[in-house]
Amino acid sequence: MTRKRMKGKKKDRVSADPFFSADRLEIAEKVREIATPLCESEGVEVVHVEYQREQTGKVLRVYLDKPGGVTLEDCTSISRQLSDLLDVCLETRGAYSLEVSSPGPNRPLGKSEDFEAFKGHKALIRSARPMDGRKNFKGILMGVVENRVILKVEDKTVGIPLDEIAKAHLIREDGERTC
Repeated sequence: MTRKRMKGKKKDRVSADPFFSADRLEIAEKVREIATPLCESEGVEVVHVEYQREQTGKVLRVYLDKPGGVTLEDCTSISRQLSDLLDVCLETRGAYSLEVSSPGPNRPLGKSEDFEAFKGHKALIRSARPMDGRKNFKGILMGVVENRVILKVEDKTVGIPLDEIAKAHLIREDGERTC
């Protein structure tokens, strides 16, 4: 088999796998739609949902928060209820593990409101496409203006379009983590 054919076969396998397509994001969004009313009724906010493949298999993670922080009891209660709802409302290919937890100190940021709520905090933002030759930006959140997240990076200000943000999270003051 030639190298060109091997690439073609790999491409076919990749395009048929939902983890290399928009299906993964669609499932995460569907889970958010299912989880949000449940969480709101319990006084909890859905911060972030991700559906991805890891070494242990497919993992569906739902991060929750509320004023004063979520407790183990909050996570357990939401996990049990959400699991039942997902069994009825969500169609996926194969099994997955559901994890419900606090976002922790490296809280993911995704909504415009998140970037406003955490003004003055240090964050790491990865853009979907390079901007000025780079994708990763670390700095202080300055808010959102005209659908752009304003980030003070060293001695200059950068405006990153919300729809160009691939991943973003807060950075703890006592340590850092990359996207």
